[in-house]
Amino acid sequence: MNETRTAVQLDQEAAVRRELEDFYRDGKPPWDCGVTPPELVALVEGPEPLTPGRALELGCGTGTNAVYLARHGWRVAAVDLVERAVLQAREKVLAADAEVTVLCADATRLDEVGLPGPYDLFFDLSCFCGIPPHRRDAYAAGLTERAAPGALLLMFGYGPGAWDDPISGVTADELRDRFAGWDLIDVTPGTNPVPTFWFTLRRSSGAE
Repeated sequence: MNETRTAVQLDQEAAVRRELEDFYRDGKPPWDCGVTPPELVALVEGPEPLTPGRALELGCGTGTNAVYLARHGWRVAAVDLVERAVLQAREKVLAADAEVTVLCADATRLDEVGLPGPYDLFFDLSCFCGIPPHRRDAYAAGLTERAAPGALLLMFGYGPGAWDDPISGVTADELRDRFAGWDLIDVTPGTNPVPTFWFTLRRSSGAE
């Protein structure tokens, strides 16, 4: 479907891409530390672990968490907007002998890359919160179309004002508004020096 985007919106998208590419070129993306966060570990290995199924990671970076999920029995696909990150992720997947499909793709345009789902788990480590607002409904729609009934979305996000960037940040109210057919079942503040949150959403079992 053709999109009509304003010059401001195009500039926002280009600025986000440049910033992400700069982070990976400099080797210092703050969200890509090489350690799987305990919040994801708790879902996978905790007292009530999820049954392994199909998982999609949005903004996978260098592949740490995609490899982790694959090692724990999940069938994993992962996407990232930055080619440099994707190449590093593929190297990590190969070194780990893990079964992960890693694609260079825009998380708001999943129809373009042939990942039809359904998925039982979505994982997002600060991807959504950096997406320009005019693309966020497309992100939500893409996940909704690919979600199995009862699917979970575990999302880490920076709160508004965490960065000197007027378009970045996410709130619980925004997720409730944008993710129709999902229930926001948990919001846990992060431990970072700036406002951050872990959000858990569940796809309604009876949703179409």
